[in-house]
Amino acid sequence: MKRKVAIIDPLGAHGSSQHLYLFGQVMGLINSGVSVSLYTNKETTDPNILGLRFYQFYGSLFSQKIKVVRGLKYILGSIASIFHARIKGCSVFHFHLFSTNSLMFFNVVFSKIFLGKVTLTIHDVSSFANDKETSFYSIWIYKLADLFLTHNEFSKNEILRLTNVNGDSIKIIPHGNYIPFINVQYDKAASRDRLDIPQNKKVLLFFGMIKKVKGLEILLQALKLVIEKHNDVLVVIAGKVWKNDFALYQKIIDENNLQDYCFLHTKFIPQEDIEHYYCACDLVVLPYKKIYQSGVLMMTLSYEKPALASDLPPFKEILKDNENGFLFESENTISLAAKINQILSDRSLLEQVKKNGSEMIKTKYKWDEIGEQTKEAYQTL
Repeated sequence: MKRKVAIIDPLGAHGSSQHLYLFGQVMGLINSGVSVSLYTNKETTDPNILGLRFYQFYGSLFSQKIKVVRGLKYILGSIASIFHARIKGCSVFHFHLFSTNSLMFFNVVFSKIFLGKVTLTIHDVSSFANDKETSFYSIWIYKLADLFLTHNEFSKNEILRLTNVNGDSIKIIPHGNYIPFINVQYDKAASRDRLDIPQNKKVLLFFGMIKKVKGLEILLQALKLVIEKHNDVLVVIAGKVWKNDFALYQKIIDENNLQDYCFLHTKFIPQEDIEHYYCACDLVVLPYKKIYQSGVLMMTLSYEKPALASDLPPFKEILKDNENGFLFESENTISLAAKINQILSDRSLLEQVKKNGSEMIKTKYKWDEIGEQTKEAYQTL
């Protein structure tokens, strides 16, 4: 008899590519013989995956601007989703955790009331939002949940360091690739024309939500040194600014006369436009200061683009310097500038690393394999 699992994710397609992760996870589980129901919001369209039961009980959750009302709609959506899933025979309630707040606490408690086994995919072990609720709710969420899935050894060790969770209940399940959801329609030249990026530039891409932990200032400071050797470089900054605070980065740009070397698209990038940014670039730079996992890295490799990342443990578990990616010393501007200069000066190395990264992402991070691993983890419940 198939195990019935309810994946409950209020976020869905709102403001990120999280829904693509969800769809990949669903495909892998269904192909592994797991019965899956997915509960999310109306911003997330039905992926029409054969065998998937798809529900939008959270409605137009994020169209509500009043925080209290949005919170109430969230709770009502969770009640409807969990109750419906239990009526349909689901015994496992699977949530995705980016921050430990009161709403996630409600989801876990309500699932336990209905005698469900709670599985959490831990994307971020601790929140980057500095939420005052985090420490209190974190204790109880980790105490009440039954199974924890995380993407790498570093995150597992962090969970063990910060909580009292039994190590046997933590399973490492890699982040899958985005290849099933990518259908490239434009080449580099067409994408540059679409974005109004000059064809003769060497384009470095910084993509995704712009937060302090992502180290954009390190890239901008390194850019000062890079243009001394490569004055044909252009840094494309594409993504919404966290709390609309771009002042620090604009100050660095203005004080160092970098306006001609920066292309700012500091806004939410719609799903249909993401392709153009990746296709237009030569190298994606991830100068992060802290990270547990990176959907941007997986997206980069899935688009067959080379990645240059800080040498944080989660990145080092995926990338090997000068083999399938590039690494520099975290928070070291000089190290980053030197690495960019090396890459831009050695086209053959760049192409070989790009090729290796593309082959690696195709073979090592398949959703069917991830589905099997997740199914095996469920069997421990």
